[in-house]
Amino acid sequence: MSRRFNYDKYPATKVAGEVLRGWNSILEKLSGELAPNQTLVVELYTGVYEDEVEQALKKQFGDVLNTRSLMKPEKEIVQMTEEFMTDDVLFGYVTHLQLEDYFSSSSLKQARLHHPRVIMGSGATLVAPVDALIVYVDMARWETQMRFRRHEVKALGVDNHEDAPSIQYKRGYFNDWRILDRHKSQLMPLVSWWIDTHHAEQPLMISGQTFLHGLQQTLHSPFRVVPFFDPAPWGGQWMKDVCDLDRSAANYGWCFDCVPEENSLYLSVQDELFELPSQDLLLYDSKTLLGEPVWARFGQDFPIRFDFLDTIEGGNLSLQVHPTNQFIRENFGMYYTQDESYYLLDATPEAYVYLGLREGINPDDMLHDLRAAQKGEIVFDADKYVNKIPAKKHDHFLIPGGTIHCSGAGSMVLEISSTPNIFTFKLWDWQRLGLDGKPRPINVERGSHVIQWNRTTPYVMQNLVNHVKTIDSGEGWIEEKTGLHPNEFIETRRHRFSVPVHHYTQNSVNVLNLLEGQEAIVESPTSAFAPFVVHYAETFIIPASIGHYTIRPYRDTKECVTIKASVRI
Repeated sequence: MSRRFNYDKYPATKVAGEVLRGWNSILEKLSGELAPNQTLVVELYTGVYEDEVEQALKKQFGDVLNTRSLMKPEKEIVQMTEEFMTDDVLFGYVTHLQLEDYFSSSSLKQARLHHPRVIMGSGATLVAPVDALIVYVDMARWETQMRFRRHEVKALGVDNHEDAPSIQYKRGYFNDWRILDRHKSQLMPLVSWWIDTHHAEQPLMISGQTFLHGLQQTLHSPFRVVPFFDPAPWGGQWMKDVCDLDRSAANYGWCFDCVPEENSLYLSVQDELFELPSQDLLLYDSKTLLGEPVWARFGQDFPIRFDFLDTIEGGNLSLQVHPTNQFIRENFGMYYTQDESYYLLDATPEAYVYLGLREGINPDDMLHDLRAAQKGEIVFDADKYVNKIPAKKHDHFLIPGGTIHCSGAGSMVLEISSTPNIFTFKLWDWQRLGLDGKPRPINVERGSHVIQWNRTTPYVMQNLVNHVKTIDSGEGWIEEKTGLHPNEFIETRRHRFSVPVHHYTQNSVNVLNLLEGQEAIVESPTSAFAPFVVHYAETFIIPASIGHYTIRPYRDTKECVTIKASVRI
């Protein structure tokens, strides 16, 4: 590729403060902070290497009480969480449990009477006196998932490290992370020190004041979360060049560059990258980030997701469908579904998208063939039943829940969707194995309950393909509405511009991607935040609190194209 790319894989918010490096300096600092009869409490998020933390604390302080010893027996916890884990290989049901439910009340009472000097583990503050010195060891979900794959960590109250990574993820997604996020959000103002252990045996520690200042600063300026990349059975080669990835890797199929539930956020403190879950922004102050009307609807959930799907020199994604709102609510306890769209950031001349059903097909015949293909009896003929639509750069395909779809080979898709991110019912996977060498789970029966059979060729072409409308224009700029479908709560606007363009958050968080142009700069007309430079293909977030901002081409870039997503209010 002739273009010079400068995609930033390590975006960070620069924050004033002190960072301590290594266990020796961290524990020396905590020892000095601890009053003679004060209790040290070290709260852990799941995914942390507990043995590393415990050994460091014991070396400094001697005896350490681990909260796992106070929890109910593992067998009882498994039974307690069974209704949320279900017997499905992928999907569970959203928990209603609280962290207190994991503990034996008699064990908690007895531990409190003994006044332990150092307490560590999830729920340590449930044991500690009110004047305890509280430290939090946090962990982002993406790193946790890497540790799941290596079978290195335990779940909340359960040693499940030998389970399949998908089962570990399911316990985290439907149960553990929700319980610990509720607990962490209550603790945030009380934490004196935060520790980052994303890199084993290389911990960093910052003060609670620095941590909260970093969150506040991020909430009032444009920012990016830390992107992460992953291979896929269908993965392509485009991101290797544009995002400067390992050329020796077989492929990269995914880039998650705006999924705050799973991404990290970097705070740059004394030139060290202190890593924390970007979800902490929402736990701390979702109203400022999302805007009050969006917060009233979604609470501490970030409702917009941007990610990349790279099939250039790769293969088709699975033929799939996402559940309707009613189905996802009744079966999984979620209150909104994964509506989405495919925006073609790039494409080869042969690129195509499967979208919606062909006119006149028989649903019973299609389901029969899908079931037969699932059993290996036939090869499913997708072209017989599903529209195969040529795709080119800057096309936008809208995919409300219940619509059959699949990005074909030769596409670089910017997927814009609502956030529930695991609710994909795969119907056909082209006789392909997953990266683990096993067949990927197929969900024909669930899919059969949500497929909208009326979304056939005329409906698709009229409502779901390039539904573009010019909104406004002026000298050097044009604004277009490109979607999403009326069933979806996300609105998208595309701007092409060679001059500064004015934007208004309109009480909703804005998520944007630079589709064309090497660099653009985001500025505040009132100097409310420092100028923020973005590069080609980067996704960035504008908190609702910013209100008015401008974007213009930067340095040698003459013209830019952005796409902006917000929540319809």
